[in-house]
Amino acid sequence: MPNWGGGNKCGACGSNVYHAEEVQCDGKSYHKCCFLCMVCRKNLDSTTVAIHDNEIYCRSCYGKKYGPKGYGYGQGAGTLNMDRGERLGIKPEENLARQNTSSNPSKFAQKFGGAEKCPRCNESVYAAEKIMGAGKPWHKNCFRCAKCGKSLESTTLTEKEGEIYCKACYAKNFGPKGFGYGQGAGALVHAQ
Repeated sequence: MPNWGGGNKCGACGSNVYHAEEVQCDGKSYHKCCFLCMVCRKNLDSTTVAIHDNEIYCRSCYGKKYGPKGYGYGQGAGTLNMDRGERLGIKPEENLARQNTSSNPSKFAQKFGGAEKCPRCNESVYAAEKIMGAGKPWHKNCFRCAKCGKSLESTTLTEKEGEIYCKACYAKNFGPKGFGYGQGAGALVHAQ
């Protein structure tokens, strides 16, 4: 006799799962619309699911919540974001690698980007985002004029006391002063 009341119970919502809408994972049945990551709510499939204590996650959220922590345990380009997993209940801890403020980092630190610091924000600069200027590594977003905020290139910057400036701001603030040292036609005006 057929079971008219439905099939198995959904592992997420608990209601009956009919065959046409069933997804099976780890011996449990789910509705297709319930087969979502517990954290980010992305749709899952057999290649993206990770299971922990009867809870289902995408591989990225699973790795952030239960995977190894520290330098060298990245998961591709996604590790360059600033997400520290607070929404997963992970409390940010002070990285031991951040305590190394050596101006001459080891070869290991240079290779994996753990010790070189951006002079503007004092955060680690990784190879994928590093721009060299004035002999120091900078983040692309930090590689701007200290006065006007204009984005710089290594050929258009000037440096003074560890800070970088565009050529115009450097000339205005640190260039020679006095009659005849103006910028543009306005400098030729003679004041009475």
